[in-house]
Amino acid sequence: MKKRVLCFGDSNTWGAVPEDGSRYPEDVRWTGVLQRELGEGYQVIVEGYNGRTSVFDDPVEGRLSGIRYFGPCCDSQSPLDLIILMLGTNDLKERFGVSARTIAFGLQRYLDVLQITPMAGEKPKVLLVSPIHIDPAYKNHPLFYDMFGEWGTERSQELAQAYEEFAMGAGISFLDGSLYGKASTVDGVHMHPDSHDRLGRAMAAKVRKILE
Repeated sequence: MKKRVLCFGDSNTWGAVPEDGSRYPEDVRWTGVLQRELGEGYQVIVEGYNGRTSVFDDPVEGRLSGIRYFGPCCDSQSPLDLIILMLGTNDLKERFGVSARTIAFGLQRYLDVLQITPMAGEKPKVLLVSPIHIDPAYKNHPLFYDMFGEWGTERSQELAQAYEEFAMGAGISFLDGSLYGKASTVDGVHMHPDSHDRLGRAMAAKVRKILE
């Protein structure tokens, strides 16, 4: 049976194009690169959603809290061998007013949900990925400047350390996504194909290390 990998994330997992918000073709997205690199012995399942937060209910937009859908998603997609969890950028919205450490350690709720969710097969392993940094160019994009305010870039740069600390304490695998993916200077948030490629290749190497 193929090893099944669930990729649970936001718009950079969905594959948003910086220029117009459309979606990259499947083979361009990092999830598609991951599938190509892993080969036929794996099945990569894409669960990206634009604007998704980790655990915070957005008081303006609603419907964006990933934790609400996580349990049913895991049950529906089971059996799973690995879950790649890459969230956090949207938690940096000024309206939430939370620190990188709060975002990181709030991810414990995902591990808690995973333990109580009925699933086919054994409980999957988890790879926590800290998101790419927000590029300063976001300040030229009215929507994202309104979302992230004056210090979006600096706050995004604090996530990796907090995520790594949490992952070590929780006993799960960690990858710093910002070492491979870079936000475009078009909108400051989403990646161009070269970054999707680098991130997908790095993910594949990490997945093999975890599962093989």
